[in-house]
Amino acid sequence: MQIIPETKMKKISVFIIITIIFFFVSCKDENNLPEGIDVRQEMRDFVIELSVYAKNIKSDFIIIPQNGQALITDTGDENGTVNSEYVAAIDATGREDLFYGYSGDNQETPFDDNLEMVALCNLFEENSIQVLVTDYCWDEQYVDNSYYESNQANYISFAADSRELNTIPTYPIEPYNVNSENITDISMAKNFLYLINPENYSTKAEMLNAIKATNYDLVIMDLFFDDVALTAQDIAQIKSKNNGGLRKVISYMSVGEAEDYRYYWQEDWKNEKPVWLENENSSWAGNYKVRYWEQEWKDIIFCNQYSYLKKIMDAGFDCVYLDIIDGYEYFEENY
Repeated sequence: MQIIPETKMKKISVFIIITIIFFFVSCKDENNLPEGIDVRQEMRDFVIELSVYAKNIKSDFIIIPQNGQALITDTGDENGTVNSEYVAAIDATGREDLFYGYSGDNQETPFDDNLEMVALCNLFEENSIQVLVTDYCWDEQYVDNSYYESNQANYISFAADSRELNTIPTYPIEPYNVNSENITDISMAKNFLYLINPENYSTKAEMLNAIKATNYDLVIMDLFFDDVALTAQDIAQIKSKNNGGLRKVISYMSVGEAEDYRYYWQEDWKNEKPVWLENENSSWAGNYKVRYWEQEWKDIIFCNQYSYLKKIMDAGFDCVYLDIIDGYEYFEENY
């Protein structure tokens, strides 16, 4: 057996140690965020860029980010300086769980959490940005109170009886503050329907007919039915309320997470992740956090004629409802 001299063994050991250190440093550099990045500002910039792209194509196209109300100020609370560029880029803001659902469905939101969210929502209202509230409750007294509290604050709201957002509630029988006005601007709306999961409808026609039979001023829905994009002809069918008034039709789009059931998803991403793809959301299978500031992700969502947003606009939607705007919290908590 050949005996390795002690001096050579030391050199080999040093080489191995250096190699191991280099490996871990490389992995750390790959996984770390870019130095000096402000993940909140990156989300603001994402929304602003998306808005500019959309409004250059259709000037009255409506942009509605959901949650992430802290982006309105530099401090993330109502006492900070309002970011005027962000406010100018959006037309409304969506807020989930404001009065019911924050700690659990059909449960009243804790007072302190409600107080913090209301303070920020009021700041949007003060800056002429309409607030759309989605509460998750089904007890009739909770539903009534949800609508009452939002109405008192000049918000418009929807009491969803399922977190899956797959039903048109049977209570109340008519939408809260039902009216037959022509809704030509988001500020005119007095109610809305949030129906993004069509699983309870066996056909596209069945779903469209169910929506046509309602009197909601706004309808938030998905671009796709059974993985096939709705057409401009489909959307035109539901732009009138059952009572004859016009309404706005809004498409849901997640921008803070990638969804593995969307048309853009590639199966090999799970093995060879693109630079912008992060971990799977433990609460929602098939949803993956994204580095939304990366250009490759922006190109998927907007920026070009093949993007998700362009498909939404081509289908005749009036607005886009941007979800996971609070995606910056993942990076603040994990990096």
